[in-house]
Amino acid sequence: MILQMAWRNIWRNKMRSLVIALSVAIGLFAGLAVLALHKGMLKSRVRTVIDAEVSHIQLHHPLFKKDYEPQFTLTGNEQWLNDIRSSALVKAVTARSVTQAMLATTAGSAGVQVNGIIPGTENEVSRLDKKMKEGTGLNPQKKNEIVVSRKLADKMKLKTGSKLVLTFTDTAANIVSAAFRVTGIYQTENTPLDERNVYVKINDLDELLGIGNAFHEIAVLLKNDDDLLTVQKELQQKYPGVLVESWKEISPETELMVNTMDYYMYIIIGIIMLALAFGIINTMLMAILERTREIGMMVALGMNRVKLFLLVFLETIFLTMIGTPFGLLTTWLATEYFYKRGIDTSSFAGKTMSSFGFSSMIYPEFPAEELVTVMLIVILTAVFSCIFPAIKSGRLQPVEALRK
Repeated sequence: MILQMAWRNIWRNKMRSLVIALSVAIGLFAGLAVLALHKGMLKSRVRTVIDAEVSHIQLHHPLFKKDYEPQFTLTGNEQWLNDIRSSALVKAVTARSVTQAMLATTAGSAGVQVNGIIPGTENEVSRLDKKMKEGTGLNPQKKNEIVVSRKLADKMKLKTGSKLVLTFTDTAANIVSAAFRVTGIYQTENTPLDERNVYVKINDLDELLGIGNAFHEIAVLLKNDDDLLTVQKELQQKYPGVLVESWKEISPETELMVNTMDYYMYIIIGIIMLALAFGIINTMLMAILERTREIGMMVALGMNRVKLFLLVFLETIFLTMIGTPFGLLTTWLATEYFYKRGIDTSSFAGKTMSSFGFSSMIYPEFPAEELVTVMLIVILTAVFSCIFPAIKSGRLQPVEALRK
């Protein structure tokens, strides 16, 4: 009987019921939309770190990363690259020589990291060729060419064809200077990282450093993210004297961001749900005030306060159940639409996003794994929101209610 009364009551005032159901749908949509944006941003950032910055795994001499001294090279040779590349789990491998240098032009100087690369394999690992905005990049047949970032080019007033000088120390601690010609200008989603990194051919840098055909770094890109720990352990066992690090260890700030952003997102959802709760409380109180005489009559006829409480409680539950599917469907349709087309923030937040290493294009993803949690939060919010109106209805005195 109580169930029938509750179901009939919610349709007596369709507009009021629609407002509550719509509030639940909007609250659910807002919560899931925040999670969808959050998931899309984090996934984009992780993909940028892996595919464009550090790859899945890097190998170094154990002492190299302390001071980037050029003598700490990997003792392996081309055979190491072939062995790693032969793994069925590995997508691409490249070698790099790395040193810290001072870049000087007529406009000034700046500290940079010089990356000596093999253009062909580097493009497979970090997609450097896809980031090129001007010029042709590095030509394997020519010497002393360099690729700089758009940010650094603007700062140092460089363009394709400009000359600059790199100064660094070799393996014998001698200061070495060499002139390079800019043949390419690149740009990525991470502006601070761009400003610090320039690229030259590995043969040119090895010759200046005096390390022969050695290298300082091996970058490994995997076919599947889930194979990260497996391949890392295999490489650690295969090369026991080598520092083998995953992207999580190389870029701990990204891993920290992934682990902590969930807490911030749930705080935002909590604020949204708090606003939803006040909306439901306000609407249900209005419903009780409109039905004061009716409630007084039911109490006078013998309905106890527990059943009255249950009546208001069930009305809220029914309205929540009506609003929830609409919220889910709307969120799913919106995220599917924007996942394919993306949300372009370049017009109002492009520079801000790139300064933190995020892409200006956001591709939200429907947070299916968080769906149960968010639905529970919405339902609990609706349930707790109806408690106060239900208690309020239970405290009405029959005589006073019938007079109104």
